[in-house]
Amino acid sequence: MSKGKGNRRLVVIGGVAAGMSAAARARRLDPDLEIVAYERSGYVSYGSCGLPYLISLVVPEPEDLVVRTPEQFGKQGIETHTHHEVTSIDVSQQTVKVKDLDEGREFTVPYERLVVATGGVAVEPPMPGTDLEGVFSLRTVEDGIEVNRFLAENSPRRAVVIGAGYIGVEVAESFVERGLETTLLSRPAQVLAGFDPDMAIKMQTELERNGVKVSVDDTAQGIEGDSTGRVRAVVSSQGVYEADIVMIAAGVRAESGLAKEAGIELGTKGTIAVDEGMRTNVPGVFAAGDCAETYHLLLGEPSYLPLGTTANKQGRVAGTNAAGGNATFGGVVGTTITKAFGLGIAVTGLTEKKAGELGRPHATVTIEHGTRAHYYPSPGRIHIKLVWDPDTGTLLGAQIAGPVLEAKRIDLFAAAVHHGMTIEELQGLDLSYAPPFAPVWDPILVAARVAMKE
Repeated sequence: MSKGKGNRRLVVIGGVAAGMSAAARARRLDPDLEIVAYERSGYVSYGSCGLPYLISLVVPEPEDLVVRTPEQFGKQGIETHTHHEVTSIDVSQQTVKVKDLDEGREFTVPYERLVVATGGVAVEPPMPGTDLEGVFSLRTVEDGIEVNRFLAENSPRRAVVIGAGYIGVEVAESFVERGLETTLLSRPAQVLAGFDPDMAIKMQTELERNGVKVSVDDTAQGIEGDSTGRVRAVVSSQGVYEADIVMIAAGVRAESGLAKEAGIELGTKGTIAVDEGMRTNVPGVFAAGDCAETYHLLLGEPSYLPLGTTANKQGRVAGTNAAGGNATFGGVVGTTITKAFGLGIAVTGLTEKKAGELGRPHATVTIEHGTRAHYYPSPGRIHIKLVWDPDTGTLLGAQIAGPVLEAKRIDLFAAAVHHGMTIEELQGLDLSYAPPFAPVWDPILVAARVAMKE
């Protein structure tokens, strides 16, 4: 990196997965580079995917989610400031304006390279009542702390979760674990809209079996409060649900406003447009994480998949290149996994529904099979759905529903999709076998073999 404005300084806007991965990677590559990171919240590096489990108390304390502290980054030579918000970027002068949220002072910092990792923000449906006491979203550690504080101080009995994606399903489970009567509202006609309906119904059944009232094809229209300004009910297209606490889990959108105002080009769904090196259209400026687009290998175009795994990988690439290296982000196939109660559910690649929307030739098969030798104690049952191209035999996608840990078998399918394997190649894999782990014919091989017969 040549000397210039910013005195060989890399500024990182935003911490958590992408931002601090970029900072840490840049430091490893260039020990002399000055690196400064600004994070708006009070936590700079933590496992945000663990927030629902903070509510359920599976994770006992907020600090348990922390990966690294500012002090630990400081020992690595990365200057990290929490409660500091970057309010503007001047790409012509190569400066950022920063506000110290604790003291209220503002100051300007020059940079030579910049990584924008502003993340995503919770989607707030356009309806009245979202500002009532007892209405929450869940994006930061502070959000989780506030939810737990409200639960402890008010002992609510009835909860409504608006949105039945991953966070909505996980929070519904957490509320039940805390003893609340819980209703889950899904605007689509199924929970977990990223799955095919015949697989998603298995999660709905598991939720209902454990006491969650699930209402699908049901759009929240407003939140009502009492005379004190505290939530009392959610009004939807199908009825009125009494509520002492409400979680809005209607999705995530890229927080790209700062970049847009600076003249940095935006891409799909309001994300920051980047190339395979996480470079923006502005020289010296990179973007990574939930604010940035990502390349989907099966769609062959940029997409928006705000996931922690993607953010870490993108951050690593951005940090490498910001420090003068040459790295590329290889893209994704859309692999995700979640659980509620005793059911794990996972997907990779294209669903049957998505392949149909894209007009892609496709065939499908669904199997149910044991996960251990039949004579071994406590054998589980797993459902696997495969989607493939009938002309070439190429695997396009897979879905799994079954005992929680068994859903991790999706990773083998993800590797197969990522590398363009065929059904025939899949059924020939040399997979491990022992009675505690799998039957002689692993369910993966069984699914591929049944697909071959089709």
